[in-house]
Amino acid sequence: MTRRLVIFDVDGTLVDSQGHILAAMELAFGTIGHDLPARAQVLSIVGLSLPVAMARLAPELDPAEHLKLVVAYKDAFASLRAQDLSPLYTGAADVLAGLAMQSDLVLGIATGKSRRGLDHLVAAHGWAGRFATMQVSDDHPSKPHPAMIHACLRETGIAPAHAVMVGDTTYDMDMARAAGIHALGVSWGYHPAEALGPDVIDDFAALPAALGRIWAAGQA
Repeated sequence: MTRRLVIFDVDGTLVDSQGHILAAMELAFGTIGHDLPARAQVLSIVGLSLPVAMARLAPELDPAEHLKLVVAYKDAFASLRAQDLSPLYTGAADVLAGLAMQSDLVLGIATGKSRRGLDHLVAAHGWAGRFATMQVSDDHPSKPHPAMIHACLRETGIAPAHAVMVGDTTYDMDMARAAGIHALGVSWGYHPAEALGPDVIDDFAALPAALGRIWAAGQA
């Protein structure tokens, strides 16, 4: 039996966290008295590690100010998260549960979230033990560097030819291609679907069939 790996991004793919992201960014930029970038610009950096994201959002600021933004954003996001949990996208919980029951599938995560943020999410949704490998921004270069996917492959012992990355941003797609695995985009996230490449699904319920098609075609 061939074991296969499905790696998920989190924000914009599994979880609709844009409300918390935008609110935390507004609080962070307010902390240093700097204008908040436009909503589209903020959402465009979701998936990058925070230091890289802040440098892109405010290139005119120096590294010390970027660090202040990172710290303020983390504190604001943690406070908002404690008040209200970002919702899963429709169908995410059921599809993940179904995939987890397939003995030949291994599930993983590669996210720009911190370890603290991901651990909170896993606990809140009862996902303990569901993902065999969980890679976060604390331990790797920012997407689209392929380090997180390399770690997922290494920890699970699964070859790149049998792995798929599921994500909503060009960073996810570029990371997958850089690691030599199949890139499957989702249209409900934060980057335009047309920017994600040739393989994109429009509904979470379509994921199992899309994976079956990829496996059957020998693409992963």
